[in-house]
Amino acid sequence: MCGIAGIFSLQRQPDSADVLRMMDKLHHRGPDDQGLYCNDNVSLGFKRLSFIDLQQGNQPLFNEQEDIICVVNGEIFNYVDLRKELISRGHQFRSHTDCEVIPHLYEEYGLDFPNKLNGQYAIALYDRRLEKLILVRDQVGIAPIFYFEKNGELLFASEIKALLTYPTVDRTLDLISLDQIVTFPGMVSPRTMFKEIHALPPGHLMTIDRQGQQLHQYWDLDYPTNESAPFQHEAYYIEQLDELLHQAIHYRLHADVPIGFYLSGGLDSSLLAAMARQAMPNHPFSTFSIGFNQTDIDERHHQTTVAQHIRSRHYQQVFDWQEICARLSQAVLTAESPLKESYNTCSLALSEMVHQHGVKGVLTGEGADELFAGYVGYRLDQHDRLNADSADLELLLEQKARKKLWGDSNFFYEKNYHEFQELKQCFYSDEVNNALKINNAVSSPLIEHGKIKDRHSIHQRSYVDFKLRIADHLLADHGDRVVFANSIEARYPFLDKDLIHFIRKIPPQLMIKNGTEKYLLKKVAEKYLPPSVINRKKFSFVAPGSPYIVNNNPDWVMDLLSRETIKKQGLFNPDTIEHLTNQYLQKDVTVNQTFETDFLMIAITTGLFFDAFT
Repeated sequence: MCGIAGIFSLQRQPDSADVLRMMDKLHHRGPDDQGLYCNDNVSLGFKRLSFIDLQQGNQPLFNEQEDIICVVNGEIFNYVDLRKELISRGHQFRSHTDCEVIPHLYEEYGLDFPNKLNGQYAIALYDRRLEKLILVRDQVGIAPIFYFEKNGELLFASEIKALLTYPTVDRTLDLISLDQIVTFPGMVSPRTMFKEIHALPPGHLMTIDRQGQQLHQYWDLDYPTNESAPFQHEAYYIEQLDELLHQAIHYRLHADVPIGFYLSGGLDSSLLAAMARQAMPNHPFSTFSIGFNQTDIDERHHQTTVAQHIRSRHYQQVFDWQEICARLSQAVLTAESPLKESYNTCSLALSEMVHQHGVKGVLTGEGADELFAGYVGYRLDQHDRLNADSADLELLLEQKARKKLWGDSNFFYEKNYHEFQELKQCFYSDEVNNALKINNAVSSPLIEHGKIKDRHSIHQRSYVDFKLRIADHLLADHGDRVVFANSIEARYPFLDKDLIHFIRKIPPQLMIKNGTEKYLLKKVAEKYLPPSVINRKKFSFVAPGSPYIVNNNPDWVMDLLSRETIKKQGLFNPDTIEHLTNQYLQKDVTVNQTFETDFLMIAITTGLFFDAFT
């Protein structure tokens, strides 16, 4: 994957110097090469991180007549089959790079071409014949693309910091986005922390021409209804899942540069590495892990067990908690957002280690928890159902909030939002509370209600996790940004399009069986991993929260949290921040980040966000 940027204008030919400034901000995403197209109504820029066809794979990419031009941040994993099909239809190629299929697919299939792709991608394609720009984001949202539009001009880029180089881009903060960070796992596309800058949502494409701008959803996760779900023998699902996982891994190991694996010691990453080892028994794989001096969260023993089992060249780094404070500013700058927890600092250290050992890409296990019911919430859903007949006012208000968000007054996701609203009001300043009184994180639907109606509770939660957790959090500030900060790329076999299509059809009773989470995935793993890895209790790593930061770095933290600074920012209640700070200065105070919101961490990282972007 790489970095892309560009400008489309209905009034003029954009200045290439503006795009070059944007590209400079994306150098970490593509230090190997760059390309630029500037003609007609568009300027397209590209920064390359080379993976396939190292000599000829630079962009922009063209069709034969050069009237279709595109830049792509991403990888097309099924490009070999697509290339054969296109050649049989008379198309001619200039390189062996994977993304060159895209302009030719557009010629053949028009706006339906993204449905032919299995990959992770953000695409900007310009059709000179129609004077039309097309922006596309992959189905799951692995590759980001942000845009800003004003006075007939549209700017786009792989990261927001590139857009901020353009003088007319508005930096006004979006308070609803901040409220989403406080309320949910993170922001939800199309929102960003800047009111006028938007994120193209996963599975969407946008067209811009003289007739206007249109947004179209070409893909969505769609589970079968309870009535339509078929059922086959368990062995069938194990066999098919095994085969499709092998294919997904095979796709993502294809590259002309070294590819490694993140190895946490848990089931998901261990299974990917073990399956790759069986498929390629003599390949020199590298694996990378982070360890800790704190024995209660250290997983080095399990990581070493798996590394020895698959015979990898294993690299471990012990992460000292002091590095959290040293790296927190970088984590916020990289994320382009305030953060709710500190583990992005660990992720930055991990990707830095990969880069130092000359590996350009890593396979990682994100998506397995959301697709195979791996979080505790999937198992506890049955205990979190509200009594629909209750006349209690608090419950009725909570039902109303859930109905608005999910279309189902009985669907629980992470917290009771009416109750949480009172905590937020104590956290925010009077000005922010007034601004969020009508429009806020819970005042509008965040999903298409019909997509969880009449679905099993496991499928309901999986769909909402995809919309609120995966794309704009786990694959964004915790994924795309922290790997590209060190010029490497992450690949996600569990988020393969064909694999997801099959997982949709797996009966939910095979996800959790006899109290065993990820039951079906564990059955597949029996063929590849020792029982000690498969059967170990699920471990959710949580890095130290704001009490640790307050106690170990009082000077700069106290400045960020001072009454004067908080009042100047105007976002939070100074009395609440002072109370939390004094409380956390006491010894042995902790925040259970699995079940509690670390409000002071949000205040600290919002202060760092102000320093970086305002």
